Amino acid sequence: MIQQQPRWIWQQPDWPIFTWQDQRLAGLLREIYPLQGRLLGGVQSVSGEESLQSEMNALLQNAINTSAIEGERLDVDSVRSSLARRLGLDCAGLPPGTPQTDGLADILLDATHHHGDPLTIQRLYQWHRALFPMGQSGLTPIRVGELRGEAPMQVVSGPLGNPKVHFAAPPRERLECELDAFITGFNASQADTTLDPLLRAGIAHLWFITLHPFDDGNGRIARAITDLALAQADHHSIRFYTMAATIMAHREEYYRVLERTQRNGLDITDWLEWFLIMLRQTLNRALDQIQHVLLKTQFWRQHHQTLLNERQNKVMNRLLDASPTGFTGGLNARKYMGLTKASKATATRDLTDLLEKGLLRKCPGAGRSTRYEIAWPV
Repeated sequence: MIQQQPRWIWQQPDWPIFTWQDQRLAGLLREIYPLQGRLLGGVQSVSGEESLQSEMNALLQNAINTSAIEGERLDVDSVRSSLARRLGLDCAGLPPGTPQTDGLADILLDATHHHGDPLTIQRLYQWHRALFPMGQSGLTPIRVGELRGEAPMQVVSGPLGNPKVHFAAPPRERLECELDAFITGFNASQADTTLDPLLRAGIAHLWFITLHPFDDGNGRIARAITDLALAQADHHSIRFYTMAATIMAHREEYYRVLERTQRNGLDITDWLEWFLIMLRQTLNRALDQIQHVLLKTQFWRQHHQTLLNERQNKVMNRLLDASPTGFTGGLNARKYMGLTKASKATATRDLTDLLEKGLLRKCPGAGRSTRYEIAWPV
């Protein structure tokens, strides 16, 4: 009689002893560590106010994207309000945060600002309650702050009569034992000098999401655990990058590689390789953003004695925040009028003044329509 082979990763005899091929990952790790170093160096050059603002922007992207991966759309201004209040930033003009956005902000900040605290089942329950403050997912009541029920936890698609099972989690009767092993392993592995800390973050993500311990919110909590592990890896509580935005941009790939890994035994090289590629992409994007922040700081340092009116300040900050090159197509009187509600004569006068003071310069080749761009410090 032929013995049936285990189907899911958690059914393997040696679960959860993961293996991987070091030679396939070594090159990526060699690329990533210098990027991390450059990013942390850049962060240390950013002023206090800009540092907080950059952190909030990263957390905002994290919150929006980690929810979007699960098909949930959050109100950006409500998320910004929840984060700004917790970071002590100006939130004038923003709507109040909602219980949902407040809860998500609390999770993201707890995972990073308190990365020195051990992971516990109580902490996971607290995160889960924060994710679902109304006790339901959408319109469906769920168990909040406790493990899922007895029904099988499966991810399926297709017709009811012939569904395709993409993933099945461990049964409920072994869940406490499995989750205890995960928490114990996660905490102990922080001191394991033989385990690369970036691989540890990827392993933690896969391990937790395989357990799927809750009725809902498992992906968001897995990504919060990843943030926690990455904060522990670089010993820095302030996050200036978010993998959630990169994962969202590759959402279908994310689910495919997870499904493939959960069917292919305990060698998780494919998953770790994909995870590191996403991390490399995330760090490169974060470096571009930090360089932009430094350019903006340098710009205002050069013009710190330049007197501007409220309209000019508003437009210059919008230009500087837009991108390193400012607005697509440059700034003209019409755009200035739209941003400030000023008359054409006032817009023209303000723009001429900004040009004369050296904050703007004329775009080359603009033809009959005068357009302006940022005059970056040389």
